[in-house]
Amino acid sequence: MRTPIFIRPLTQDEQHQIQVGLRSSDAFVMRRCQILRASARGQRAPEIASLLGCDDQTVRNVIHQFNATGLAVLQEGSSRPHRLHTSFSQDGLVRLKDLLHHSPRDFGKERGVWTLELAAQVSFEQGIIATPISDESVRRALKRLKTNWKRAKHWITSPDPLYQQKKTRATA
Repeated sequence: MRTPIFIRPLTQDEQHQIQVGLRSSDAFVMRRCQILRASARGQRAPEIASLLGCDDQTVRNVIHQFNATGLAVLQEGSSRPHRLHTSFSQDGLVRLKDLLHHSPRDFGKERGVWTLELAAQVSFEQGIIATPISDESVRRALKRLKTNWKRAKHWITSPDPLYQQKKTRATA
């Protein structure tokens, strides 16, 4: 069983703000105020969680945040990660770009066209990255390089012997 955790004693202003927050139209603020008020009454986290229909770890997180930052816990923060993990270092990005300028056949693959998945596999095999990654990681790395990735297409050519001349004239 976890050690019980409660909020610190409330000031008059904090009590007033929590009381106002209980009537808020914002569900986030109202829920947080309910948690703080119940903790101030001496209710434990699992009991509060069951009353409010949330996880007891959520209640503990709110209590810890309140004890650290006060009423700032009532402001909804960004859910964006503080730092995105990038698989490719700056040097790795350059090596990836160089890799894609070669044929996959140069690396023992049976196909002549790169796919994101194949680029991820060969990048790992060549030691550009330390761990296997997804094709999405390669796509994000190419985006960081400002490289537009579109899968190569095989174009159908005409059996007409004068096809290339006609095509050149038409597109010139």
